[in-house]
Amino acid sequence: MTAAALFQSVLASLPEIVVITGACILLILGQFLRKGQAPVLVWASVAVVLIAASVTLMRAGEAQPAYAGMFIADRFAVFFKFVFYLATVLTFLLSRRYAETEGIGSSEYYVLLLLALSGMMIMASATDLLSVYVGVELMAICTYVLTGFLRREQRSNEAALKYVILGSVSTGIFLYGVSLVYGLTGTTQLDAMAAAVTGDPLDPGLLLAVVFIVAGLIFKVGAVPFHMWIPDVYEGAPTTITAFMSVGPKAAGFAVILRVFLNPLVATSDVWIILAVLAVVTMALGSFVALVQDNFKRLLAYSSIAHAGFAIFGVVAGGADGIASVMLYLLIYSFMNLGIFATVIMMRNGDFSGEIIEDYAGFAKSRPGLALLMLLYLFSLAGIPPTAGFFAKFYVLVALVERGFVMLAVIAVLLSAVAAYFYIRIVMVIYMREPERAFDPALTPLVRVTLAFTAVGTIGIGLFPAWFLRLAQHSVLGG
Repeated sequence: MTAAALFQSVLASLPEIVVITGACILLILGQFLRKGQAPVLVWASVAVVLIAASVTLMRAGEAQPAYAGMFIADRFAVFFKFVFYLATVLTFLLSRRYAETEGIGSSEYYVLLLLALSGMMIMASATDLLSVYVGVELMAICTYVLTGFLRREQRSNEAALKYVILGSVSTGIFLYGVSLVYGLTGTTQLDAMAAAVTGDPLDPGLLLAVVFIVAGLIFKVGAVPFHMWIPDVYEGAPTTITAFMSVGPKAAGFAVILRVFLNPLVATSDVWIILAVLAVVTMALGSFVALVQDNFKRLLAYSSIAHAGFAIFGVVAGGADGIASVMLYLLIYSFMNLGIFATVIMMRNGDFSGEIIEDYAGFAKSRPGLALLMLLYLFSLAGIPPTAGFFAKFYVLVALVERGFVMLAVIAVLLSAVAAYFYIRIVMVIYMREPERAFDPALTPLVRVTLAFTAVGTIGIGLFPAWFLRLAQHSVLGG
């Protein structure tokens, strides 16, 4: 690689360099801070992300290939990076008091979040299976550790152990697919792999390789049959980390899946049939199992599985509209899911965790404003108009119908009706039950900011969905 090419590559990956450098500086800075100076860590972490976001915005424009075709900075990557920035910054704000309450406010906590962010950013820009692997592992290793940060709680340790074991299995499956692709095609470039897989006649070995790669990736988004880690990990991890994982790593997994399927691969092979089955089974399992959950975090875990299934319907639709619908879906999901997790986090006060659904009985009578916010997020997650969640699902359904997948669209609507029940059940507990306790939520200024921001995002996209859809369409590769 020439000096000019290396310089160009550094410029293309400058946001990632900023985040990783900031994490290293923060790790050193944390060793000199005294107890009670945790706010410095929060604001320094937020500053790192904002600097990276500014650099990303300044470098946005024409696609900038880098590192001999293994990395690209384009509009598609920029869109997803801002979703990651949103998830990370709001997690930092929510962590200010929560981390102090749980005794996990060390510098390593914020450093690991920044390194997980850098891994997700690499995944969004990766154009080679090896660079995908680097991003996936950087993100995964950090989330493994963050899941077990509540070291004194058995369920946190158990969740981290399960996550590590199952995550290692998914990584092995992914790498086996990569090795097959390289052995059969002599390349690990995504474009070259797509050209080989869409050849006629289709090589069964290549199709098998793609199946292994897809299996490794759907673990990250929590689709069936690689969903079994999500309920335990979501329940056992610190709630702030659960909120982060429900948005950031899931969006990163979809970014890679969309990279793989942004070519004619789905349309010209049998892979779309596999994805269609995965979408139906994933959404069905998430929707029906969530009906019997009493723990709020476990319910949101199965809700996450159901939403992953719905997003996969957009991947099945394919084309610019299908891809844009998935991107918009993930953006909207970030706002409403971080919002509902923020309400769970603010309930953590003293010995009260707020993780049981019955704990919210009569919440509307003592805290009507906060109950209204919960109503907004729950209705949006259910896809009830005119919230943003309705338009997230609507555009996916439109893409399916336009591609001729009418039956899949009907199945998605029916399963959405099932999913709406467990969200409305929580609303009934909040509004229809008598209060069983006095509510004293930890409504700090930073939690207020997070709730306000997510509420504005949920309402704003619901009011102007077409503008955000055009933004997603503009960000599609080649768009």
